[in-house]
Amino acid sequence: MTHLAIDERAACPCGRVNAKGKPLAWADCCGRFVDHWDDTPAPDAESLMRSRYSAFVLHDAQYLLDTWHARTRPAHLDFDDGVKWLGLTVKHARTTGADAAEVEFVARSRVQGRGVRQQERSRFTREEGRWVYVDGDVDGDPH
Repeated sequence: MTHLAIDERAACPCGRVNAKGKPLAWADCCGRFVDHWDDTPAPDAESLMRSRYSAFVLHDAQYLLDTWHARTRPAHLDFDDGVKWLGLTVKHARTTGADAAEVEFVARSRVQGRGVRQQERSRFTREEGRWVYVDGDVDGDPH
């Protein structure tokens, strides 16, 4: 499966910033996890969620499938080339158990010129030292 490329110095699609408010570069943010899945798993559920958002932006189906719990993972993913991702806001991240967490976020996109705001509360679990996405409750109303 091929996906869109991103320069390692480009701002990460997830929008994470450093202590000075400057956007983190792809290589210093989600790129560490997406490009090096075998060696560098995301350290927490929020980092995994952010890297999955970036993988959606880049159409990286393999990373998304690899980080999806086997019980809820689809057989394959299709991407809509008409979707332009505009940004991500993490509203809340919390631990819900020794190996469980939730992340609530808003992802903004434009679909055929129309603004879309998707809010989701995602559930994650840690298996064999790796965080994986389980499922989520979605509210995808256009704005």
